Amino acid sequence: MTRSNATSAPPPTSALESPPERPVIGGIEAAAIGISAIWFLVVVAIYVLGGDSQTPAQEPASWSDHVLLASAILLPALLIWVGAVALRSSQVMRDESQRLHAAIDGMRKTYITHAQQAASVAEPSVTQKLEEIAAATRKTETALATFQTSRRDRPIPGMAMRPNDSSEATDQGLLALGTTAEDIAAPLPSAQLIRALNFPETAEDEEGFAALRLALQDRKAAQVIQAAQDVLTLLSQDGIYMDDLRPDMARPEIWRQFAQGTRGRAVAALGGVRDRSSLALTNARMKQDPIFRDAAHHFLRRFDQMLANFEEEATDADISALGETRTARAFMLLGRVAGTFD
Repeated sequence: MTRSNATSAPPPTSALESPPERPVIGGIEAAAIGISAIWFLVVVAIYVLGGDSQTPAQEPASWSDHVLLASAILLPALLIWVGAVALRSSQVMRDESQRLHAAIDGMRKTYITHAQQAASVAEPSVTQKLEEIAAATRKTETALATFQTSRRDRPIPGMAMRPNDSSEATDQGLLALGTTAEDIAAPLPSAQLIRALNFPETAEDEEGFAALRLALQDRKAAQVIQAAQDVLTLLSQDGIYMDDLRPDMARPEIWRQFAQGTRGRAVAALGGVRDRSSLALTNARMKQDPIFRDAAHHFLRRFDQMLANFEEEATDADISALGETRTARAFMLLGRVAGTFD
């Protein structure tokens, strides 16, 4: 509601109103009239003062002489008015150009003012939402610690043990040094990864937090999620939210081509974000803020690596669902701004 109110104010129209009416006879026309009058006075003076100098023996002038005489009198006057019209047109074009520049400057200032007002109005709600998510995250971390403690003596999910078989327990002491729990852990299901990449909807989204907890236990998924959380937080500072974006969704085969290393026009459909204000703000932030730029490039690398592994086992439905997540939308936005799809 606050965002729509901040952007619903009409642009200034003072610079876009019709230009003031100019007088029919301005300074240029008055100067042209004066010069023309002076020229005709000079012509009349020449013929009045020099009319008696003709000799009686001079033949009467023919019609061609009259035409040449009229041309000699009228041609300078025509040139004077042609120059006056050209000067008037140049002045009108200059005034219109100045008025257009003033209108553009006014619209730019109004847009910046409204964007700043919208950011200042939305900041308290964003802070409250982040605090709610942080509180819910602390609760889930406590529950996760209790869950891990209560299941310390139980088998790892996905690693079924045969009943009455003590050989596997004996073999635990034969594991090579350097083997971690991540190396023997079951792979993260695609559905859980996709749900985690979309992040919890609200503080009461138990399913979202459950998927996020499972994803954070996977080292590679945790790296992508943490990088995505960083860029989403930075983008929210400029009032850019993934829920507001409605990008053109690319087909699963385009995602697969990108995951397999294809670049250029073949995968340009992945940059389906069309929101001009989000693109402009992100591009400016990318150029001016080195912290944001580093976080964005780090996120793009992590997402690229995750997608390459995800594509090998994922179905087309899984890839389509991945493209609908908030993390994928951030990838489309930042990838287009960074030129990843060029």
